[in-house]
Amino acid sequence: MNRLSLAATAAALAFVPMAAQAQNLAPAVVAVVDVDRIIQTCTVCAAANTQLQAQVTQLQQRAQALGQPLQTEEAAIRTAITALPQGQQPDAAMQTRIRNFQTSQQNAQTELQQGQERVQRNVQFVRQQIGQRIQPAIVTVMQQRGATIAVERGATLAINPSVDVTDAVLAIVNQNGAALNVNAPPPQQQPAATPPAQPQQPRPQGRPQGR
Repeated sequence: MNRLSLAATAAALAFVPMAAQAQNLAPAVVAVVDVDRIIQTCTVCAAANTQLQAQVTQLQQRAQALGQPLQTEEAAIRTAITALPQGQQPDAAMQTRIRNFQTSQQNAQTELQQGQERVQRNVQFVRQQIGQRIQPAIVTVMQQRGATIAVERGATLAINPSVDVTDAVLAIVNQNGAALNVNAPPPQQQPAATPPAQPQQPRPQGRPQGR
């Protein structure tokens, strides 16, 4: 029994360092990537950003083109209403003019809102495409440098320049010269809800004929 107990104890003691060793993790090798700089400066990224800025400028010009006539018309309507004798209501022609102005104003607001949403979708679409190129480039550089984790530059407080691999990632991203699409696909329309079927009412039966 003593020999068995000693053997079991020795086996247990021999197992403890192995279990502890299995739980230890290898030291992390960190690589830092300035993703924002890549998004702004990669060759196709810069071209896409220029096109996106052109879309923003075009929308601003459209807002100015819609706003100037509306401001002029609003001022004219206010002047006409102010000139009315006290207590007198606008006539039918003026009321129609006011309604037309309100409709034009609402249409302009709707058009500009849709334009803003379209530009925002385009920006997100471009960033999605850039991300699809940056991610594999980061993985490649990590493998080349023996890194075990990659951290975004904006999430760090201070770094040693030797761990910044942004230039290496940027060089790989620039190898793909295919232009980015700056026009996102239109949002999918939700199908209209089908109204529930109405239960059929039983038809009244005719009176039985007398015998």
